[in-house]
Amino acid sequence: MESGSRRAIVAALGANLGIAIAKGVGFLFTASASMLAETVHSIADTGNQALLLWGSVAAEKEPSPNHPFGYGRERYFWAFVVALILFSLGGLFAINLGIEKFGQAEPLHNPGVAVGILLFGVLLEGYSFRTATVAARSLKGDSSWWEFIRHTKNPELPVVLLEDLGALVGLLIALAGVGLSLATGDPRYDAAASVLIGLLLGVIATILVIEMKSLLIGESASEKDVSLICDALESGPDVRTIIHMRTQHLGPDQLLVGAKVEFAATLSFTELTHAIDRAESRIRSRLPKLDITIYLEPDIFEPERAADHSP
Repeated sequence: MESGSRRAIVAALGANLGIAIAKGVGFLFTASASMLAETVHSIADTGNQALLLWGSVAAEKEPSPNHPFGYGRERYFWAFVVALILFSLGGLFAINLGIEKFGQAEPLHNPGVAVGILLFGVLLEGYSFRTATVAARSLKGDSSWWEFIRHTKNPELPVVLLEDLGALVGLLIALAGVGLSLATGDPRYDAAASVLIGLLLGVIATILVIEMKSLLIGESASEKDVSLICDALESGPDVRTIIHMRTQHLGPDQLLVGAKVEFAATLSFTELTHAIDRAESRIRSRLPKLDITIYLEPDIFEPERAADHSP
């Protein structure tokens, strides 16, 4: 795992743990529904960061006979679990709590304590969010943040980014709910804030579930990487054409490449094996940050067969 990703996870874990404790104390003093929703939200986020860290450790295990391509997808699996937890433990709990409190609204106690703790939470979540954005910026490049979340093969940073963003917005919603309840004397604003926090978490969790599911079942290399692979193959003097090619990420830093390639017909068997070795070396040199498993099959280009294997 990239050091920036791990740093972002650790920062988020520390921030969420501190905020969860502070919010829990705040709920005991205030009986605020939105404060309780935020407490559960932060507890879930803390557990989520621990799962992401565990996934990064599990992904580093050596390949085994049962898993010959390694365990890189552990990171995708645990990120998917995190999204489910965010939806069930965070979103559904907050919505249910808000609905329950809306029908049995109780006045807030010590609202000043709630405001102070929520502001403290904004500072900690802001630090965590900044750490995640700094870590993601080098991977994002010229893409928009939405494009990065949609297309990155790194599962941890989108999770941390969206969790931190959701936490910041959730804190602001909770502040608004407490503030309106204090200003109007109507505690239903606080209950409504809990429902809004739950809906927000549900939206974020849905986005993450969709993205992590796509990574988990297997995504191809990016268009840029596919182009680099094709250029690397075709730049060899012994390669005539790529008949067809498939790529799949086995993990954020692991890529499987399989291709049928037409080589020069004049090559002897020994020369052909050397040509394949050189082609593999060219691919790895174009993508030095990836651990690439490559299978190249020499074949003869036939248009009708190539059409059947088109991407």
